[in-house]
Amino acid sequence: MDLKSGYPWWAVRNGLIHAFPPLERDLRCDVLVVGGGITGALIADELSGHGHDVAVIEQRDIGWGSTAASTALLQYEIDTHLLELAQRYGQDAAALAYRACAEAIPALGDVARGLKDVDFQRMDSLYLASRHRDVPRLMAEGEARRSIGLDARWLGPEALQERFDVDAGGALLTRQAARVDPYRLTYALLQRLRRRGGHVHDRTVLHSLDATARGVTARTEDGATIRARHVVLAMGYANQRWLKQRVARNRSSYAFITDPVDADVLGRLRTTMVWESARPYLYLRATGDRRLLVGGLDDAIDIPARRDRRVQSKADKLMKQLLHWFPRLDPVLAFSWAGTFAETADGLPFFGPHDQWGPRVHFAMAYGGNGITYSMIGAQLLRAGIERRAHPLAGLFGFGRL
Repeated sequence: MDLKSGYPWWAVRNGLIHAFPPLERDLRCDVLVVGGGITGALIADELSGHGHDVAVIEQRDIGWGSTAASTALLQYEIDTHLLELAQRYGQDAAALAYRACAEAIPALGDVARGLKDVDFQRMDSLYLASRHRDVPRLMAEGEARRSIGLDARWLGPEALQERFDVDAGGALLTRQAARVDPYRLTYALLQRLRRRGGHVHDRTVLHSLDATARGVTARTEDGATIRARHVVLAMGYANQRWLKQRVARNRSSYAFITDPVDADVLGRLRTTMVWESARPYLYLRATGDRRLLVGGLDDAIDIPARRDRRVQSKADKLMKQLLHWFPRLDPVLAFSWAGTFAETADGLPFFGPHDQWGPRVHFAMAYGGNGITYSMIGAQLLRAGIERRAHPLAGLFGFGRL
């Protein structure tokens, strides 16, 4: 399935950075990671950085699936509010999930620090009340976050007007956010994997898995055999093909990027990403070269031809929404696109083994609005599982919560 439509900015800006060779011979490794997007790259980097012999295979070119269409807003905030998560799973579990996401932001910074030109930059995050009736709910959410030690400052209408020139009933301002070029980060991580002695093979399609108590045998469509102690499936939405149990639904999200905007016009938007309480929500953030990357208007369409036809009309609607909040901007649209993603009912990811495959096949399903943040957590969680260590989020982020 084609996961994207139109002209995703990262692919346009960066092109095909490096071609890795398809796998043409048999291979042995400690861990096989299936999926060469940002999730697979972060997992492979975490494992190889701690002494594991890792191989990565990807059916497309590296980073050419959902990663190329990602808008890469790195936040601790989960699409499901802390208060709602607490009602579902209890206060302790909800707090654990939110704190882990907050800790993942500096952890991603640590990963990016040793890499060149991935545009990682810490930012603030402004969560707008889309309607006045949303104000009490957001104020209560802010109180709940502060009660567990998270950064969440309430801004009323006057402060919003003064600082951001935006007309809204209120907003939560947090300082635990960041941006990154996910496409370049993926390539940089996998090139580092190769320097460590790992293997990366794109245009290599997984055909079958045979899992036993002692290891996993994977076979590709071209006939190569990979024998590994563990396999991590990090194929985005396509992971669901390897499960009989349906755990998520596919959705399409739409986005556009503008020509560079004058720094004085951008103002605080240069260092502040914005999203809103409406569902589906509008979200935006600046890039390092002062473009505005705007997304939202998610829908249930996952048929590429139907998604393709909606890109222009969705971009027009997103532009109207952007100008509703920030009428002074007057941006010029440069490229627009759409991507297919998956989301879970509770907004949480799934990491770890499933009973269908046994303990040596691990799933990495970083689904939701902050998928890259989840991927950073998942890399650490999966390494703990492979090394037979406990992880505090293994239960909440595992299939046992279904």
